[in-house]
Amino acid sequence: MAIDFTLSEEELGLRKQARAFADEVLSGVADAIAPFADPLDRFRAIRPFYEQMVAGGFLRGLVPAQYGGGRFTNLQFALACEEIARVDVNVASALLGTGLGLHPIIVGGTEEQKERFLRPFTGDQPRLGAIAFTEAAGGANYDSPDPAAGTQTFAELVGDEWVINGKKAYTTNASGWDDRGADLISVMVRTDMSRPSSESLAVIVVEAGTPGVEITGMIDTIGHLATNSPVVEFNDVRVPVSNMIGSPGDGLELIKAAFSWTCSSIGAACVGRMRAAFDFAYEFTRTDHRSGPHPVLEYQNAGYMLADIKTRIEAARYFAWKAADHYDKTGGKDRELANMVKIFNSELSVQTVYDAMRLVGVEAYGDRTPIASIMQDVLCFPVYDGGNMGVRRRAIHEMLLNPAFDPLAAGENRLSL
Repeated sequence: MAIDFTLSEEELGLRKQARAFADEVLSGVADAIAPFADPLDRFRAIRPFYEQMVAGGFLRGLVPAQYGGGRFTNLQFALACEEIARVDVNVASALLGTGLGLHPIIVGGTEEQKERFLRPFTGDQPRLGAIAFTEAAGGANYDSPDPAAGTQTFAELVGDEWVINGKKAYTTNASGWDDRGADLISVMVRTDMSRPSSESLAVIVVEAGTPGVEITGMIDTIGHLATNSPVVEFNDVRVPVSNMIGSPGDGLELIKAAFSWTCSSIGAACVGRMRAAFDFAYEFTRTDHRSGPHPVLEYQNAGYMLADIKTRIEAARYFAWKAADHYDKTGGKDRELANMVKIFNSELSVQTVYDAMRLVGVEAYGDRTPIASIMQDVLCFPVYDGGNMGVRRRAIHEMLLNPAFDPLAAGENRLSL
């Protein structure tokens, strides 16, 4: 990407494709899920939209070309996420969750594993992937050096199989469309409870239909209403030894890499939701008088607030682009800007949508405008996909504690460590 932020023809084309897809297809999601009180029913209701996303090539965009896909760069994916999330976050979350499940295989799998696990995601079926990261007790200290703490899902080597036992939560997509499980779940486990995570954390792939995988609960969230958030229990789940990605101890870096990949796309999704709030508030202030003599926009305080909202949107967009470009230029090794953009844009989106609510007034708190539902969505961004306090800021803090940290590196597209 050039310093003037000019997008290539390919990038512009993808952006326009995603915008058209959102407007023409995903605009129907809200009505499709509205009749359902049960979160699992709402999730099932987005399947036709996900199928159209697969037909549009977005699922193939998660898989490298050598395994039958057409993998997006991180910047390309961020461009698409902004346009898609502007209209709906649920279908995008299903795609992002699938990408998280595939990512450890892409960066750490053997050629045999990549062929076996990735190629099925390049067809025309609406396959789902998942990453089982968050423990039922929380995920913030998953990497604790204390063997008695951290990840408590355990995999024991028995003959030529790994036997997995444990309980995970917020495992997006894990139930699958038919309640038989996602096509593939990358499960974060410990292989030796007497050793720290740096020596025992691992990722093991569990395929759909494997006995012992049970969905024991469904978390109903206040936003992302059709995003699948199940509680998953693994009870003596047996998989071949060959399903482990890398070796025990490799899981730490595989997980950090996966959650760095999502950061700029979530940052871009935050921009999309902020745009949706701005678009409504702008039109409202241009056309509504609130029983006064002039449109709301003509009052200085309203105009100034809109100016601030628009400024935040532009700044957040270019930060997401920068982080995505830096991730691409460093071969996916960046951990600094990735975590920063997730923190900054997610928290900025909450403040921005709140300001849009203030402009619209009490109508923004009801169901006669979209602002309240947008707020419900953005409240999720700071606390999911690695919470900003428990995971993201801690990752940056650890970097700052390292004497080798270079504060200028990111500005020159170098790794800070």
